[in-house]
Amino acid sequence: MSTLTLGSFDVGRIKTAEDRKAYLRQYHKGGIEDLTEKMVFNDDDLKKNREFTELTGNEVTQLQEFLFHKGFMPRGVIDGVFDYVTQAAVRLFQEYVRSVEGLKIDVDGIVGSGTMKHMERWGADAEKVSDWKKWSSDNPTPEYTQWLALLNKAKSYYKVNSNPILDQVKQFGKDSAGGKETDTRKVDDWDFDPKQVHLIGIRRGQNLGSSARESDDLFVLLIKGMVFKFWGSTDPSQAMAYNAKNKKGRFDEAFLVEGQHKYKFGWHNSVYRALKPYGKGVLVFRDRNDDNALTEADLEVGLDPEPNHTINIHWSGIGKTNFSAGCQVIAGQSYINHKDEGVDCASFAAYGDGQLGNGKFTKAAYNVLADLIVSYSEPGIDCIYYTLGREKSLDIDANFGKKYITNAFLKFKPKLQ
Repeated sequence: MSTLTLGSFDVGRIKTAEDRKAYLRQYHKGGIEDLTEKMVFNDDDLKKNREFTELTGNEVTQLQEFLFHKGFMPRGVIDGVFDYVTQAAVRLFQEYVRSVEGLKIDVDGIVGSGTMKHMERWGADAEKVSDWKKWSSDNPTPEYTQWLALLNKAKSYYKVNSNPILDQVKQFGKDSAGGKETDTRKVDDWDFDPKQVHLIGIRRGQNLGSSARESDDLFVLLIKGMVFKFWGSTDPSQAMAYNAKNKKGRFDEAFLVEGQHKYKFGWHNSVYRALKPYGKGVLVFRDRNDDNALTEADLEVGLDPEPNHTINIHWSGIGKTNFSAGCQVIAGQSYINHKDEGVDCASFAAYGDGQLGNGKFTKAAYNVLADLIVSYSEPGIDCIYYTLGREKSLDIDANFGKKYITNAFLKFKPKLQ
């Protein structure tokens, strides 16, 4: 069996250059359209473009059927082309073997001899399937149900209780001719449908001044009835937003407004996969008085007058540095899985972009988040709802409480050396 990588396809599946371009157009939006014209895939961990490579048999179809039946690619189309969805599903299988089964395997999205041996082992047992296949929005884990209950409690609470941030969101654009549409949603429009993909950001210490913020916030992914938790930062680092030496950029770094926002899958700076505002832009406050914090004084000045299209949700290296000028950033070092167990990825998590490209390092835990969204979003779902709140909001539900994040960090966030 051949080594299968992004771009591999079964014999005869794609015949012409126009077929290749048509296939890639569904993926290459938001800054990387040139890759469609070049007829290549972006293998972002390896910092490499992959050309279409025709095989002599139907190995990709067999791979996709395996991933589908074992529960790693429920959304994917079995078409004989090793696309981004297939790559995501392969990495999820590899990560499952590594972290759930505790066996040695490279988590690189490449199906070589090592991964094939594990596939053969799984294939020999027709009843063996991923835990992840067992859960769904109709059959969720107890923790998933608790998180959705918390979100709905928050919506009910803020619909009847004034909040200085959410009140400004409600009023945004009303003074403009025709109003201004944004991807930031008013409280009445918050959507917590379990069929949707939900990402929750929990902000801490936003009012504490720091020009180089730590990655000390929590992100919670709710997908397919399951809960996965990641860490990073919801706040900007002025050191990233403004280059003091060259006097370039902005010192009034942007803080994404709290509440719910609509995002879509795309590419960060045309380099690697990320979540981007759905189309109209999100709302932000700015650090108006240069104290490197989001304070009451900034809230009094008010929201930026125009929606912001650049506040992405993306990777922040291993987590040692907050690579954010306003984006929501997620660390690669570790995460908490569907069993509420801490999973360490430090041995193959790149410290930053400079370590990618040699095959040894990847975006690690961030890839888990991105791959789950790619593989497990339900058919027809083309967005992610990102709800940003503060730590104190967890007190709304007795299942959580204000010490929830501290306890979670003890479980899965070891100190970086």
